Amino acid sequence: VSSNAVLSSTELESINRSIATLETRLSFYFGSDIKSKFRFGSSTRGTILPRSMDRKSDIDYMVVFNNSDYKPNTYLQKIRRFVETYYSLSEIHQSSPTIVLNLNHIRFEIVPAVESWFSGLQIPAPASDFSDWMDTDPNDFNDDLTRCNASNNSKIKPLIRLLKYWNAQNSYPFESFLLEQEVVNMNFWFDRDLRDYFYTAIEKIDAGFFAPQWKVNAVNKAQKIVSNAKNLESQGMSSYAEMEIKKLVP
Repeated sequence: VSSNAVLSSTELESINRSIATLETRLSFYFGSDIKSKFRFGSSTRGTILPRSMDRKSDIDYMVVFNNSDYKPNTYLQKIRRFVETYYSLSEIHQSSPTIVLNLNHIRFEIVPAVESWFSGLQIPAPASDFSDWMDTDPNDFNDDLTRCNASNNSKIKPLIRLLKYWNAQNSYPFESFLLEQEVVNMNFWFDRDLRDYFYTAIEKIDAGFFAPQWKVNAVNKAQKIVSNAKNLESQGMSSYAEMEIKKLVP
């Protein structure tokens, strides 16, 4: 399952073509109005899942505008008009501070941003109904994940992909980025292989005190399955343990 949770060369090539097309169209449409444009998020960290394993798998893309005189909603509408111009037959909607462009093979979440010397990059703030800005550093987590992965024998990225697959199979009890952050903050001192890491992560994952019951149920079910699998393994019944784990990662 872990091996299948990596983008195939065909899927990666298709995504890269779509990104190149998007970048060309952005440059043509906005010209000197944009300061920079770049990918960020799970696709730059190597933790993105194939679309077949996660229907919400997406490419996060930031467009930084030169002029910062307007409210965030103005820039969101600029992005929306651009998308509607070039992708009129695709599904388009606004989600949080992004404009979502849903293509057949991948989904883009395009977020507008502005930049100043004293505040750095800023994106629309959801808490203000996108009428104000909030500071962001879109790639700061990448370094944390890289260090954590290196210090754990390259087990963290495969682990995150497995957990994101489990998350997608259970109606997304966790927001994808927050799930990655939670894994990076875990300790895996006595774990050796990916199975150990997976067991530990499931045992430590926390639904949160105010989580809705369905989310608590999903976490409790996962932890019960891991407990059963470990008990079966300790009795030498590895084939039955495998059957249990397949309930988590089919």
